[in-house]
Amino acid sequence: MLDSKTVELIKATVPALKVHANAITEHFYPLLFQQHPDVIPYFNQANQANGTQPMALANAVVAYGANIDALGNLSDAVTQIVHKHVSLGIFPEQYDAVGACLLQSIKAVLGDAATDEIVAAWGAAYGQLANILIEAEESVYAQNEQKPGGWRGEREFKLVKRVDESSVITSFYFEPTDNNAIPAFEAGQFITIILDDVEGASIRRNYSLSDASGKTYFRISVKREEQGAASNYLHQNVNVGDTVKLLPPCGNFTLRQNKKPLVLLTGGVGITPAISMLNTEAASGREIRFIHAAINSKTHAFKEHVDALAAKHEHISACYVYNEPTTECQPHAKGFINQTLIASQLPNDKDVELYFVGPKAFMIEAFNISRALGLAEDQVHYEFFGPAEALAS
Repeated sequence: MLDSKTVELIKATVPALKVHANAITEHFYPLLFQQHPDVIPYFNQANQANGTQPMALANAVVAYGANIDALGNLSDAVTQIVHKHVSLGIFPEQYDAVGACLLQSIKAVLGDAATDEIVAAWGAAYGQLANILIEAEESVYAQNEQKPGGWRGEREFKLVKRVDESSVITSFYFEPTDNNAIPAFEAGQFITIILDDVEGASIRRNYSLSDASGKTYFRISVKREEQGAASNYLHQNVNVGDTVKLLPPCGNFTLRQNKKPLVLLTGGVGITPAISMLNTEAASGREIRFIHAAINSKTHAFKEHVDALAAKHEHISACYVYNEPTTECQPHAKGFINQTLIASQLPNDKDVELYFVGPKAFMIEAFNISRALGLAEDQVHYEFFGPAEALAS
């Protein structure tokens, strides 16, 4: 526990840190990568370039300082961070490197305003947070290892099948080379794939699992991004028979188990965790409304699969929205998702569990629609890299 003087110093300096948070994190990451290049594979450099990673860290630092005397307010955020760290295989000793560089960056940006006393206070606060995260992460590591078929760290898998789901999305099926079992996972979770020698570097990427648990394989479905180092490598270089290393399933964007209607609202490759959820719940009898937005039928993955499930189960319905339909396309609506369209897919009482994921612009619209329709906040679930405030903009 931090002493009262340290807490007072932290809270008193939060406003200054908030003003300079972006500058601090922009200084921090180059410093971290320069002093500790071994951590570079743990970070998606695309998120560094577009600013989402520094922004997320800046908001996390400010939120932690503002709630230093009420950490329970951050429980959801901490859980998300823990799963992200475990998914990447973060080591406890890496916290020391991050902490040292963060304090250096605070001092560098704030200058004389960052007195030894203030830097010491933030050092103590960071140490407290690091201990909280390390303890929570160890618990998840242990749980993953103790599951039937579970493991800790890297495990070798072989690609046994590739399937083109659309003009831009391909599914990859991986089975363990040791021929032992793989663990059960929750629909909506993801795995981390480690790719060595991608343009001379090793990288780690999270990909949602796109099928129900209980199979002999893990399936991910990856969109080929124009500037995506990992996605292009997978599409162009990973073929049946090749091996990769995977880390165990993680993530807290998971299904809430109740009888409320399930609304799965997705855009583009955001469909992948929703397919896992759909496949998991298809035979349950639970009402499912599957709404997917795509450019057109060529880029629309899993359409035939969803249509087949909807034809087989009366409790499943599908609605497709295309913003650039061709003459061959037959979407239910054209353009983009909007409040009227989503409202038409909900029951009158709007008492549903809504899950949405997709590109940022899609997420912003879905978030604002959920608020405009008055959906209960604790029944609205999404997976988004960055602060929730960014979705309300």
